[in-house]
Amino acid sequence: MKSLKRTTGPVMSTQFPVFAVLIIILQLFIALARAEVHYYDFIVKEVNFTRLCESKLMLVVNESFPGPELRARKGDTIYVNVYNQGFYGFTIHWHGVKQPRNPWFDGPEYVTQCPISPGTNFTYQVQLTTEEGTVWWHAHSDWTRASVHGTIVVLPALGTTFPFPEPDEEESIVFGSWYLGNLKQTIDECMVPENATNLPEADAYTINGQPGDFALCSKNSTYRLKVDYGKTYLLRILNANIDAEMYFAIAEHNLTMVGMDGSYTKPINTSYIMISPGQTMDVLLNTNSTLGSYYMVAREYVSATVNSVSSYLDDAVAILEYNGNYTTSEAPIYPENLPMSLSQEPAYDFLRKIRSLATPEYPINVPKESDVTKRMYITASSNALYCTPDLGPTCVNISWAASVNNISWVNPSESILQAYYNNISEPVYETDFPDEPPVYFNFTDDSSAIDVGLTVQGTKVTMLEYNETVEMVFQGTDVEGAAVNHPMHVHGLSFYVLGFGFGNYFTERDSKTFNLIDPPYVATFITPKNGWLALRFVANNPGVWFWHCHMERHLTWGMESAFIVKNGGTPETTMLPPPATMPSCDVPLKSSAILEKQLERTD
Repeated sequence: MKSLKRTTGPVMSTQFPVFAVLIIILQLFIALARAEVHYYDFIVKEVNFTRLCESKLMLVVNESFPGPELRARKGDTIYVNVYNQGFYGFTIHWHGVKQPRNPWFDGPEYVTQCPISPGTNFTYQVQLTTEEGTVWWHAHSDWTRASVHGTIVVLPALGTTFPFPEPDEEESIVFGSWYLGNLKQTIDECMVPENATNLPEADAYTINGQPGDFALCSKNSTYRLKVDYGKTYLLRILNANIDAEMYFAIAEHNLTMVGMDGSYTKPINTSYIMISPGQTMDVLLNTNSTLGSYYMVAREYVSATVNSVSSYLDDAVAILEYNGNYTTSEAPIYPENLPMSLSQEPAYDFLRKIRSLATPEYPINVPKESDVTKRMYITASSNALYCTPDLGPTCVNISWAASVNNISWVNPSESILQAYYNNISEPVYETDFPDEPPVYFNFTDDSSAIDVGLTVQGTKVTMLEYNETVEMVFQGTDVEGAAVNHPMHVHGLSFYVLGFGFGNYFTERDSKTFNLIDPPYVATFITPKNGWLALRFVANNPGVWFWHCHMERHLTWGMESAFIVKNGGTPETTMLPPPATMPSCDVPLKSSAILEKQLERTD
């Protein structure tokens, strides 16, 4: 556990004096002058792990699951040299880090780079600018992020401190997914159209790599967080699950959320949180309960329409254990206030409370209605791809697909960013992603009509002028009866969440509910099941920036697209040139290639 030492008093203000702006500018210059450079090595290879009574090889970073925590301060630069000692290619994405003017190091495969080939290395530059709090890193190639991920702790710049009383200690709490068998091989087999197989569900969920007391063969390895009475702990919580949103609570302890996605929020005192895949939350914990042991529980929140879910035995559990001289023979206490998996309202009750801090020290700049120059209304749907005569005799029906505005994304064979930089578009990508769905209907009605359920494949992006103000409204649909939440993530461009609601979005009605005072400023937020999410941002970061649903099965099926933000008119608003060491595209990506490599190494 990390101890924290006070550098100065807490910064809190409810007024907006003019000199506050001067203080901010002065602090910025001081922070830049004191910015540091950090170096990390990621050795990525397959290591043997045992969970759920099964041992298997799994690709991880530095032999750990979850991977190593990176630590820096606001304004610092991190260099991470990634050595691929595995059997297939992958990339690393720095989730929540804007990477200003430098999309070359953002990481999504075939969008900003090709995978790092086995036996080679690539050094990422991670430039921290406005981020402060907790962000994270993860693989951005197929489902490799299930085991290749970790937190990035961004401390306040030197000379500044937290906007709340400084905690005594801190700890990263990472939720993960565990799959039995060879996950890579399973995914490759599922993606063969002739197999018509759904993608796998997790066999267990984990807290800091362990399923906990109630999972098979797991009781002796449950993660324990040891604490002292009367202290304040900052929990940096990351949901790195592949597909699962999670409720989280600690028995007989309240939580205070103070940050999300590398940005501070107004404090939320709560008995539980709900966190979606891809999100990070900073949570304060006061250890003021009776000395003893308490379960920390992460329970899947299920937004899908199902009749029943698994029992509490599938909860991921850890133990909060007080230090001290006491004896007890009782089992840890279980939280009574943790919502049930199928409970929908507690999730939205929590989400409605999230607000930006919005003080002079931590200002926000919400784009006004009159600033908007680009409006996009985007349906997020589950679909199918069926063959038509014009597709020829080699076409194969695909039962499992997903789309945005009825375009199901297909990765090109080369980097979109590299093609764009070299003034090439087709055949790598097209620039005509639609700003609205091709057909309007009752999006939230259960529809299996063939003309609604079918989608088309493409690699279509949206071109944005530099400094263009964009309003996006994501609309969830119930096409093929598959309505669920969609945690939408935008690379390189954090956004303001103006609001969300249920049913079909109507501008005249729903825009009146927008929060333009202190909306959350985040990188990932959910579009509710059969509902809508409205967000705004300024496209002030030139480059190619991916956006997608952070449910990995939806990403795999095609629920994604990308922005290309053009250069501005000055060197300071122009994308940087590529590094000389960008990975090539000649990389094995199929499980058959992995098996061949494994056989070569055992001969």
